[in-house]
Amino acid sequence: MVYIIPRKFKKFYDTWNVQTFILFSLTLQTILILCAPSRKRTGNVIVIWLIWSAYLLADWAANFAVGLISNRQDDTFGKAGVPADRYDILAFWAPFLLLHLGGPDTITAFALEDNALWLRHFVGLATQVAAAFIVFGQSLPTNKLWVPTVLLFIAGTIKYGERTRALYLANLNKFRESMLKPPDPGPNYAKLMEEYASKKDAKLPTHMEMIGEPNKESKAALFAEDVGDLTDDVVVVGHAYRFFNIFKGLIVDLIFSFRERHDSRLFFQKRESEDAFKVIAVELNFIYEVLYTKVVVVHSILGCVVRFISWSVVVAALLTFYSIDKKGFHKIDVRITYTLLFGAIGLDTVALFMLIFSDWTVASVKKSMEISFIRPIAKFVCIPLRYYLSFKRINWPPQEPQQSSRTPESINCLERVRRILFKRWSEYLYTYDFIEYCLKERPKTTSLNVFDYLWCFLICVIEAFGLKDFYDRMRYVSKKPCTKELWNFIFEQLKEKSKLADDPETAKRICAARGDWILQDSEWNSGSTKLMSYVVDFDYDQSLMSWHIATELCYTRDTNNPPDGSREISKTLSDYMLYLLVMQPTMMSAVAGIGQIRFRDTCAEAKKFFSSRDLKDKGTKEEHKEAACERLLGINTDVPPVAVKGDRSKSVLFDACILAKELENLYKDKPENKWKLMSEVWVELLSYAAGHCRANTHAAQLSKGGELITFVWLLMAHLGIGEQFQINEGHARAKLIVGK
Repeated sequence: MVYIIPRKFKKFYDTWNVQTFILFSLTLQTILILCAPSRKRTGNVIVIWLIWSAYLLADWAANFAVGLISNRQDDTFGKAGVPADRYDILAFWAPFLLLHLGGPDTITAFALEDNALWLRHFVGLATQVAAAFIVFGQSLPTNKLWVPTVLLFIAGTIKYGERTRALYLANLNKFRESMLKPPDPGPNYAKLMEEYASKKDAKLPTHMEMIGEPNKESKAALFAEDVGDLTDDVVVVGHAYRFFNIFKGLIVDLIFSFRERHDSRLFFQKRESEDAFKVIAVELNFIYEVLYTKVVVVHSILGCVVRFISWSVVVAALLTFYSIDKKGFHKIDVRITYTLLFGAIGLDTVALFMLIFSDWTVASVKKSMEISFIRPIAKFVCIPLRYYLSFKRINWPPQEPQQSSRTPESINCLERVRRILFKRWSEYLYTYDFIEYCLKERPKTTSLNVFDYLWCFLICVIEAFGLKDFYDRMRYVSKKPCTKELWNFIFEQLKEKSKLADDPETAKRICAARGDWILQDSEWNSGSTKLMSYVVDFDYDQSLMSWHIATELCYTRDTNNPPDGSREISKTLSDYMLYLLVMQPTMMSAVAGIGQIRFRDTCAEAKKFFSSRDLKDKGTKEEHKEAACERLLGINTDVPPVAVKGDRSKSVLFDACILAKELENLYKDKPENKWKLMSEVWVELLSYAAGHCRANTHAAQLSKGGELITFVWLLMAHLGIGEQFQINEGHARAKLIVGK
């Protein structure tokens, strides 16, 4: 008889499948607790995919192992030659899988949507506890490992319960409910009017006098008076924690009071850009951990007590198992059991260290310094915490090579390790160059050889499997470090606008601006009338595409000019915004409109144009790109494209060429002014998208390395630019005046 699976392999699997899968489950737990935090530090799709795979496999492996244990008991029950102790150790392994299903502290949800599945996990908790209990019950009454098994049942149920509760609390509906304030009926209107009517009926001179809400100076406003640099990292975490507790409602689109806006706006207007970046980076880290980890459950008095109980019973189970006579147990099974016990204790110990050295602990210690008799202890505890926080410092790319006694290789190695383990976000911007993409994607005019046909076939296969976006991301998306100059420019632009946003109408106008606010400025007004139509009369995606191509054309033409900071900022933001439009359509869906269609039509027209002009692939990539841009700028555009082509095609290729020519003509004598204007327009396009993207998409990006646009979104909220505030005064108090 021919067997598809070799008999030896099947026999090996039947003998060792339980042991293999339970160790595999432990391995996945170790990978997750160590590697899951890295997903907030990188946007690399391969790393994120590997973590996602481990996340899915972890639950599957634990569930599958429980089933294997149950089947093994059924298959061997009552068989001659099978020691009774074998049932005991199988039953002892079952609660370990409850521990594994509880998952590590560093990841409860892979995506924001996983939190909505808390009820499924609650049902899973009940069913898995029942399954493990059945396995345990089959080993009774002769089970001599019943004591450590019961202890592990307690620990496993606690861990699984922690995960379920963390998912429940991070569910956006529950999150919104937890943020809502008690119902506010307002002043007692009926009672006041009854008194007013009675006085009127008594012919007494009566009138109402309105008294505004008292202007109390809040603690945040008092902190804002300290305008010094935030050099103490503990103080930075303290500020971030306070603002996190106020503004975490942004995630669920809550409205904030005028006082909260005033305090936050005052604080950030008096800060330097780097200090603001520090606070926002820590604040976003708090948001990430609330939504994707167990921190809310664990970092509380009850959570610490429950965690101590869980750790204690695992240690007690280890000691109990150590003291039991192990005759009758297979030696390998005993070693596996010790591995599971020490693994469980080790994972809890790692989780404890991560909890101690976390921003949450720093925030708690900082808050405890307000209590006089605890202050000396808190100051002492802050010493190692400051050293820990120093590893999380911002990693701005250096402007010039720094001299050091160490070799560049050692510096590079140490910095790489530090950044991998401690940085708060990816620290990179992903960029997408339209012209470069079209030049690489355009059909060749020469005859195709065999390798070209094979390559075309491979592309067709990739498209058939729906992997074209993944392929484009790997081939055409590049990344640039987020520079201090870029952030400083964005911060100063938004801070200046914040100073003008004293009333609700102005704040809304600034938030709604996507280039028109800058073009209306008196500094640019003389020459910006012709440019206004490219932001006012265009949809957002149409405007973004036009300004991106125009920026690319101007940037390529100005390569011989002296280096200009505004030019580089314009180029970086231009490529970054196109990346968001093309590669992050879910995030940009609220503002993108038909962005994907417009991008495809514009690409098709550009490829057709470049192919018809027979551009030779000679010289460097920059020279090839420069020649392509010159061909575009050389086209006569006296007649608007829509008058020639109609509006069926949504391409903006030659609209962008007209815009580029307008910019070149307006600032022919002062090209630096051209780039200053364009950089400010790009900040407005960025801030418009940041303020109008849905809040949950910003939260979703935190688990994928983070995005600059999310930093801008939170900065705008802190500066009071947006529609999240009820800026009008609070309750006015009416006073009934009787008499003259």
